[in-house]
Amino acid sequence: MNLLTYFSIIVKQSINLKTNATFQMNNAVFLKTLLLKTILFFLLLFSIEVKGQKIDSIYVDLYTDSLKKGTYNYINIDGKLSSGQFVPLDTADISFSSSMGKFYGNSLWIDPDFKHENVFIKVFLKSNPLIHKEFIMFVKKKPDAEKLKTLDELLNESRTNSRRSRKKS
Repeated sequence: MNLLTYFSIIVKQSINLKTNATFQMNNAVFLKTLLLKTILFFLLLFSIEVKGQKIDSIYVDLYTDSLKKGTYNYINIDGKLSSGQFVPLDTADISFSSSMGKFYGNSLWIDPDFKHENVFIKVFLKSNPLIHKEFIMFVKKKPDAEKLKTLDELLNESRTNSRRSRKKS
């Protein structure tokens, strides 16, 4: 049954509503059922369309140039669909492995006492393991020198700046 036929049935049924109260109740139930079936039909139609697009290749899109010790490092992987569109991939679509550390979803945990210079990472597509990427990520050697301000420091600085701007005007 094509889409045009399906909608013509819906229109004919809605036009043929009876005026009798019993028939109106039956038609209301029928229309609700028909509406639910129509919604289900479109949901299935769109899900088939999305699932029909195959991932042709995967790309590593890193947010940083090195991994940090003692934290979760997010490894962003994008898939290129057969339509040319890029979509982010997660562990439902891809699998990770690494020479060191442990993956939790797309995030790689590097122990704070990690002593090596780099980590070898391999990502492969679950639906087609022939599509994969292998790469090396270096581990940050120097600790972060930046100390973040506390809430009190930020509030005091904000008050000081607002007093200065009032004195100038």
